[in-house]
Amino acid sequence: MAAPKEQIMDVRSVVEAVAAGGDDVEIDTPLYVVESLCMRCGENGTTRLLLTLIPHFRKILLSAFDCPHCGERNNEVEFAGEIQPRGCCYSLHVPSGDKKLLNRTVVKSESATIKIPELDFEIPPEAQRGSLSTIEGILVRAADGLEALQDERKKVDPKMAEAIDQFLIKLRACASGDSSFTFILDDPAGNSFIDNPLAPSPDPSLTITFYERTPEQQAALGYIADPSQLGGQSDEVSNEGINNVPHRLLNEPHGSVGARAGRQAIAQGNSAEMAEALFRYSAPEEVMVFPSTCGACMAKCDCKMFVTNIPYFQEVIVMASSCDACGYRNSELKPGGPISEKGKKITLHVENIKDLSRDVIKSDSAGVEIPELELELTSGTLGGMVTTVEGLITKISESLERVHGFTFGDSLEEDRKSKWLDFRARLDKLLSLKQPWTLIIDDALANSFVAPATDDLKDDKQLTFEEYVRTWEQNEELGLNDMDTTAADVAYSSAADAEPSKSAGD
Repeated sequence: MAAPKEQIMDVRSVVEAVAAGGDDVEIDTPLYVVESLCMRCGENGTTRLLLTLIPHFRKILLSAFDCPHCGERNNEVEFAGEIQPRGCCYSLHVPSGDKKLLNRTVVKSESATIKIPELDFEIPPEAQRGSLSTIEGILVRAADGLEALQDERKKVDPKMAEAIDQFLIKLRACASGDSSFTFILDDPAGNSFIDNPLAPSPDPSLTITFYERTPEQQAALGYIADPSQLGGQSDEVSNEGINNVPHRLLNEPHGSVGARAGRQAIAQGNSAEMAEALFRYSAPEEVMVFPSTCGACMAKCDCKMFVTNIPYFQEVIVMASSCDACGYRNSELKPGGPISEKGKKITLHVENIKDLSRDVIKSDSAGVEIPELELELTSGTLGGMVTTVEGLITKISESLERVHGFTFGDSLEEDRKSKWLDFRARLDKLLSLKQPWTLIIDDALANSFVAPATDDLKDDKQLTFEEYVRTWEQNEELGLNDMDTTAADVAYSSAADAEPSKSAGD
């Protein structure tokens, strides 16, 4: 691979050149060099900028500063692409003595926070800006940053300096692999990443969760947020144990945690395909229109809603809105009625081309499994969607390539690359139907659905629905164990008692 040529340019020209490249265009840009001020000595140094694309991950901007006067050097990674629809949180358990885990590649965006709960240690987004490093490199860099001003601290506050020295011993023990710890990378923008060498198989040491951003996180990323949603209830949350509480639960009042799982959208998107797919089952008897607010520009817009019943599934609510001011469109599919008392496991034996065209509703709480590939995706991996069997497999392939973005990097070992290529070839064979395979969708909230190929579900021998009782752990994850319906029960009881009295009076 030929080295990129250097080209002396001014800052404005660099920005225009970076902005000119599209996300779908193969990037072949030169190495830009601009003169910039050194913050250490005040002299002018040089910053080299390179726009590149990590295959199947993101378009990023690499910058490296070098000062020939004082020797100051610095490098950063900035994301030139879009902010992801949801935030992501990577949690990697590093046992003592396992130095291979310390070499895991880490992409940290400028909005990501790093935490080590065992040390009660947190690196805020502004402390270490966007970087491409390893776990060991990030910890060593943090330790060096704390140690840099120790001589001044010993003069001003000896006790504080001594406490930091004791902490640095623990931090460097983690960086060298002598102590076990948990490395948490939390990014509301969804642009951070920890390498999984076992991809596409799951890594038992690595947990990946995706979550909806809070209004505060939306505002911090530059989105327009409703001021009435900011602050308020978050101040009432106790700081005790706050690190163990997911972001999405911090602003929930008591008693509504479980209820939130029930009112959460099954799927959402920005096109009309969702409503068109559902119209095949039943046309809406009545479409209600009510005023709403655009989620992108906060302008007033109309939201259309209708209720429909999908055979062999349940009653669902379709909500669609479009903004005339900015053009933003959004569609949501929400469950109707109460939360299901049992979970549902759907098994489909895919044997012919017609099976690939079956409609699929996969909720955010559903996991997907394909035993023939030894592939298992936990709930929340793909989000909610209304698609087909073929579309679901395509989404799985795209998601795996996006999450495991270093699969085809130049430094990747040959055995890992061949392993991924073999898996992707097997995944593509599913759509060619060279041999039958099995699709399993397990939804603890029973909000997922695969359309039968016959009018009567009993006549479809390839499709089975199995209900099961949720475990305590599943109810805990969904927040159902914390649901408090006391106030609603009292209200319903009062209304029921008042009804006979009113009838007697008449």
